[in-house]
Amino acid sequence: MILLNPFNTYYLAQTKQVSIMKLFCLNSFKEEMLKAEIEYSEDIANETCECYLVEFIQNASHKDAITKCKLEAKEKIKTFSEN
Repeated sequence: MILLNPFNTYYLAQTKQVSIMKLFCLNSFKEEMLKAEIEYSEDIANETCECYLVEFIQNASHKDAITKCKLEAKEKIKTFSEN
């Protein structure tokens, strides 16, 4: 039995928030790929969204996290499309 003390409740809420953010990220990533007519890669999408979450949590800057992770994703997509 798991006791839900305030400490556990806080981390449960944080986990749900991160999960929701990742879902939004994945949907956004897929939409951008489709609009750009680039082949969608689930692996690159997951890596990009993980990058975003880590950067956002560490720096608390949505814009900086997106910028950094989009640049990394562009390189991965370029490599992916060359293969």
